Amino acid sequence: MDANCMDLEDKNIFISTVTKFFTGHVAKETKKYFKLDKAAWIADTGRFTEAMAKAEFSEVEPYNQPVFVMKAAIVDVCEIGALPTTQK
Repeated sequence: MDANCMDLEDKNIFISTVTKFFTGHVAKETKKYFKLDKAAWIADTGRFTEAMAKAEFSEVEPYNQPVFVMKAAIVDVCEIGALPTTQK
């Protein structure tokens, strides 16, 4: 594993950036970015602890194409069990 990678390929993740929240399936990870399939912008998490435990968020805007998130903008990343797939 590259020291600049987090070894999250093929996992479902929740990402906090300096301006947005994302969920997605890591299709590719490089030292500079994550390529997310089945990605969504999470406009509102709702109650955070409950949202993370159930992977259910108050407002979800799914993408219909892959999303590339630059690691330089990331505040934190964690694995989640499931991905939201419908707009809410």
